Amino acid sequence: MNNCIGLIELTSIASGFEAGDAMIKAASIDLLLARSICSGKYMVLIGGDVANVEASIEAGAAIAQGCLIDRFVIPNIHPDVFRAISRTEIPPLEGALGILESFNVATLIEAADTAVKAAEVRLLEVRLAMAMGGKAFCTMTGDVAAVQASVAAGRAVIAKRGLLVNAVVIPRPSPELYRELV
Repeated sequence: MNNCIGLIELTSIASGFEAGDAMIKAASIDLLLARSICSGKYMVLIGGDVANVEASIEAGAAIAQGCLIDRFVIPNIHPDVFRAISRTEIPPLEGALGILESFNVATLIEAADTAVKAAEVRLLEVRLAMAMGGKAFCTMTGDVAAVQASVAAGRAVIAKRGLLVNAVVIPRPSPELYRELV
């Protein structure tokens, strides 16, 4: 069962392939995403139990040959984060719409997890770095107060790292806007 998520982000695509291979071979993990991202970088996102994710991330970082930009392991990740990354189910819009936007992937995933744990909201999507200049964003829905609390919590995580692009809450988004999200 996936209860932990880990990511490495590298400056080199070639090193990304090599690190990804080492990560898969190092431990029993699920490969969630491995791809080149904007600005010529590469990311590997994995899930699994905490010990295996930590071992896998260490293996990837060890082989990164000076190309490592960032890495993280988040234990006890909220299940909505996995669903929102994979977009396996798009929940209906329920009230307000919150958006968090970060200059990097790792910080956004951490902020999304913090946001969904802060109040009763549903993550709609976590979009990572493709066609966005390496940035990432997530969207969430719920009642206005819950979305405001969640966005504030996620914003604090991103701002603390100096990577905040923007964070907004739209109390009553138009149906046309929501259709563009899905």
